[in-house]
Amino acid sequence: MPTATDFKDYYAILGVSKIATPEEIKRVYRKLARKYHPDLNPGDKDAETKFKELNEANEVLSDPEKRQKYDRFGQHWNHPGYTEAPPPSGTNGATGDFDQYGNFDSFINDLLGRSRRKTPTGGFDDFNGGFRSQAPAPDTEAAIALTFSEAFHGVQKRLQLDEETINVRIPAGAKPGSRIRLKGKGLPSPFSQQRGDLYLTIEVLTHPFYRFEGDNLVCDIPIRPDEAVLGAEISVPTPDGSVTMKIPKGVRSGQSLRLRGKGWTLPKGGRGDLFAKLQIVTPQDLSAIEQEYYEKIQANTSFNPRTQLEEIKL
Repeated sequence: MPTATDFKDYYAILGVSKIATPEEIKRVYRKLARKYHPDLNPGDKDAETKFKELNEANEVLSDPEKRQKYDRFGQHWNHPGYTEAPPPSGTNGATGDFDQYGNFDSFINDLLGRSRRKTPTGGFDDFNGGFRSQAPAPDTEAAIALTFSEAFHGVQKRLQLDEETINVRIPAGAKPGSRIRLKGKGLPSPFSQQRGDLYLTIEVLTHPFYRFEGDNLVCDIPIRPDEAVLGAEISVPTPDGSVTMKIPKGVRSGQSLRLRGKGWTLPKGGRGDLFAKLQIVTPQDLSAIEQEYYEKIQANTSFNPRTQLEEIKL
């Protein structure tokens, strides 16, 4: 169970007040995540730690349900034992039919579903096969955050579980939402002391260039207007190095080109595809000769991309 020293003030980590709006939290998080991103601070362990704390804080405070639990329960918000359940109607938390039991032991035995048998002395004891021994050990869920590089290549993480330190191997190709089962590393049963399983849900930290769209890895590639019109060969970053990509003539902004086998690592081996989404970027500072030639193109072109708009009416 978390202790006071484990408590993380997510509001303080993001530097926002407890009444901050979701829009304010989103804006502040994006600004700080950009500042401390590991890819922009290579080798800076403090920045990497700060980045992971920011992602953890945003993951909780950007989710209305998680934020409500965090505001109410503090450090215990994600503990399996902290759930809200209303008492039975009209009981104020106690059983309204307590008078039907001869004593408190009878009430507890019935409440827990324990069987009883008569002893040679005329008393009663609990069957060994009753509720206590049959209660299953609870499973536990937790999240673990990985950088894009760690998730792509695989990594070994060291986790602290109460008094126990364990090493967890994350295989290459872990994706957001995938889960890893650690058998016998969950919470112990309050009756049998047997431990349940711990399920780790993978969270992949945002990357400034790559992103997931479904099962595909996607990136945005800026190109010049002349490259879009005439075609070109350009260098494109992939997870394991740059490759040359051919741009055909006449591509449009937003069009995607597939780089086969250059995407995410697949769990069963091999590689998925990388989709490069083209973004035509117009130059802002033209040289004199560029200005001259663009003016000549404008004066001599017959192409009108808005012809179809002439037929639009209310």
